[in-house]
Amino acid sequence: TGPTGPTGLTVTETSAFAASTTGSTITTAAAGTLVPLPDEQTLDDITVDVTDTIFTVPEDGRYYISYNVNLTTGAAIGAQILLNGTTIVTASITNSSLLTITSFSDDFITPLSAGNTVSLQLFGLTGSVTLQTGAGATLTIIRVDENLV
Repeated sequence: TGPTGPTGLTVTETSAFAASTTGSTITTAAAGTLVPLPDEQTLDDITVDVTDTIFTVPEDGRYYISYNVNLTTGAAIGAQILLNGTTIVTASITNSSLLTITSFSDDFITPLSAGNTVSLQLFGLTGSVTLQTGAGATLTIIRVDENLV
């Protein structure tokens, strides 16, 4: 045996999971409404604001982000991820007003900088929707490496 080598990078030490599990009703605005995710929070270095809607990453890196939204009844609505309050186009699921949908999900990898914020938003409907109990809405954020690409 030889000498112990240097410690490698831990690439998943920064992560977050949060959900809405109680079947809550969300009053929505056509321009967009943030989805509160107050339940089952597991936050490792990522923080969330007092409304449980805005998650802040602590360091630069490439992040894996996924979300799910499950409604009790179909609605002509869309779901999307916001980065610093702006839509990430590749993470936006729009819906024709002629169709109703009960479930949305997406995942992607994107570079983020320290202090960037991530939020889940419903948009396109003025009214209200009810999330399913259990996994009504979920958000996962995991830093997969420390290099911005």
